[in-house]
Amino acid sequence: MKEILPGVFHWKTFHEGIQTYVHSCYINATDPPLLVDPRVPAQGIEWFAAHGAPQHVYLSNRHHYRHSDRFAARYGAEVWCHKDGLHEFSHGEKLRSFSHGRELPGGVLALKVAALCPEETALYLPLHGGILSLGDAIVRTRGKLGFVPDVYMGDDPEGVKRGLRKAFLKHLREREFDYLLFAHGAPWIGGARAGLEKFLAEMECPGCQPRQFTGRGVPEPPTPPRPATRMAPTPNATPSATRADQAARKVPKGARATPRSPATAGNGAGAKTG
Repeated sequence: MKEILPGVFHWKTFHEGIQTYVHSCYINATDPPLLVDPRVPAQGIEWFAAHGAPQHVYLSNRHHYRHSDRFAARYGAEVWCHKDGLHEFSHGEKLRSFSHGRELPGGVLALKVAALCPEETALYLPLHGGILSLGDAIVRTRGKLGFVPDVYMGDDPEGVKRGLRKAFLKHLREREFDYLLFAHGAPWIGGARAGLEKFLAEMECPGCQPRQFTGRGVPEPPTPPRPATRMAPTPNATPSATRADQAARKVPKGARATPRSPATAGNGAGAKTG
C-alpha cells in the first residue's frame, strides 16, 4: 500500500484467476472515501477502518468485481457498475448501476470508453488537477502504455483499437488531468497526459509528434516525421575542369599514395571505430 498522492492510495495483488498482478486504488481525499477495482491488500481489510471506511466501490468494467463483496460485507460499501455490465452478476451480488456521463458519489465522473466492451468506463476524479482511472482499455507494462492482447478484443481488434483511440482523444480535449491510474499497471504520476498523447499519436502515425492539446479546443493534427535531408547533386563540371581535376589527383609514378585517416575513412562492414 502506497500513498501516491495526498489521499490517493495504490497497491497491487496477485490475481490467482488470471495468474498475474493487478492494481487497485483507495481514495479518502473524496467525500466519502471510495475504492476502484479493489482486491484486499496485504495489510488486510481492517486497514481501511483506520483511514476512512470506503462507502462506494466503482468498477471500470464488469470483470473487475474482484473482492468487492468483501468490502460490501465489512463496510456496507455500495458497489457500482455501468448498466450494460450488470448481466454478469447473477449469483445474488448487489450492485447499483450508472450510465456514462453521470457524476457519482465522491465527485467521480463516469466517462464513456466502450469499444472494448459496452460498459468500459474511465473514472475521472477532479483531484490534484485531475486523475483518470482506467480499466482494461489501456494498460501499462514496464512503464509503457499498450492494449490488452488482440485475443481479448473480439473479431475486429484493429477496429476496437480505433474506437479506444477515438474515445481517449475526446477525453484529452475535454478534461484536464496529469495522473493515470490503471487496473493493470503501475500509476503514472506526473507527465501522464503527455504520455497518453504520444501513445495515441503513435497509433495514427508512427514516428509523428503527438497532437498538442491546449485547453478544450480542437488539437492540431500530428506532425509527420521529417524526411532525411538529401544533398543536391553537384552540377556537371566542364570538360576542361574535369581534365584538370584528374590531372591534379594523379599520383606521380613511384610516389606513395597518402592513406586516409580514420576520421575520413568509410565506416563500412568490419570497420573499427574508436
